[in-house]
Amino acid sequence: MYSKEEALLIKKEFWTAFASAYPRKWLLYDTKIKDVTFKFYIDNKKAQVFLDIEPKEEEKRKIYFEKIESLKNILIEEYLPEAILERNFYLESGKIISRIWIEKLDVSLNNKKYWPEIFDFFHKTMSQFEVFFYEYEDYIKNLEINT
Repeated sequence: MYSKEEALLIKKEFWTAFASAYPRKWLLYDTKIKDVTFKFYIDNKKAQVFLDIEPKEEEKRKIYFEKIESLKNILIEEYLPEAILERNFYLESGKIISRIWIEKLDVSLNNKKYWPEIFDFFHKTMSQFEVFFYEYEDYIKNLEINT
């Protein structure tokens, strides 16, 4: 077990090493859609890449999710075969968002032997997610075009 300080140091070292291995600017919060963001996640059991859809207005969340859901076959067949789409994803806080994600199990932030594997997963998965998003962003962004 690590102390809080040691755990923070490991996290910082992990993200610094990832940025060094793949020095590029990721899309993440720059989708140009308020409250629609890409994120990386790592803990001691899994690594995940996800797209969170969490506008305060329920109707907007529904529309954005349905737009991506209407592209599900393309997303899975051409970009991310392991993608999971969840209309109502419950955060620990109890907040409901929509989430599309891909995960890699049996890896650990605290074990450096997994880091190259995690970095590769993050890079390949987020890159594919971004290509998909850029390809269909006009459709996804435009709330006037319904599914």
